[in-house]
Amino acid sequence: MGSKPPLILSSLDLERIEALLAGIPSSALAGKAELQAELDRADVLSPEEMPPNVVTMNSTVQFTMLETGKELRLTLVYPRDMDGSADKVSILAPVGSALLGLSVGDELAWPGPAGKAMTVRVTDILYQPERAGELHR
Repeated sequence: MGSKPPLILSSLDLERIEALLAGIPSSALAGKAELQAELDRADVLSPEEMPPNVVTMNSTVQFTMLETGKELRLTLVYPRDMDGSADKVSILAPVGSALLGLSVGDELAWPGPAGKAMTVRVTDILYQPERAGELHR
């Protein structure tokens, strides 16, 4: 897999995620170091400066599985907002942490069935709090 796409995070999301991570021992979260590394390499903007095509917390993202053409929609949420619905993904899940900060058109490897990686492309952001003017949601 090539170089990772650039990540753009809002300063508010970054603060909240770092506070969340600070309360979780590394032993309790398999991908903690990886998520922290992603946060560390991101370009950080204020919520007001967020481009409308970037995945932020509480964004609803549409993407396509390139291998199958199947479309999926997921909303990226904090663990406290997980309610068991299939269309929400936690920032602490590998898929959630991979989505954060991506832009429309970016692709990521997705753990597929039987351990076979699939490629998904972000095709649209159906809702983004910053774009909707909800800068401190």
